[in-house]
Formats: sequence, C-alpha cells, structure tokens
Amino acid sequence: MSVARVTEISATSTESFEHAIREGVSRANATLRNVKSAWVKEQYVRVSDGGISEFQVNMMVTFVLDDD
Repeated sequence: MSVARVTEISATSTESFEHAIREGVSRANATLRNVKSAWVKEQYVRVSDGGISEFQVNMMVTFVLDDD
C-alpha cells in the first residue's frame, strides 16, 4: 500500500500558462520525491500597461511518501 500527499504550489512565467506549469512541475520534481501528478487549480494573469505581463498558475501536486 502506498500513501500520497498533496501540496499546493504557485508558479509564474512571463511567457505563458504552459511555461508556468512546466516550471512549477520541474521545481516540484527537484524538491519532492515521487511526484505523480499535478492539477491546475487556478490561473491568473497580471496586466501592465494594457497587456499581460505575467502568467500565474496555482497547482495541487501529488507525491507518494517513502515507505519506512
């Protein structure tokens, strides 16, 4: 039997939502072991001078805990 944990992370990009997602998942994989999935919970944009200046995603990341 395995046990998983879910944690929420936020990632930003000046390029796109997809880039923000990739950066967030990459960073989660660098920090957490056994990352299995990510669910994009929310998406936001920041607007500056009439245009989009930043894309932000809030994600729920699931990772399996190590066995004792």
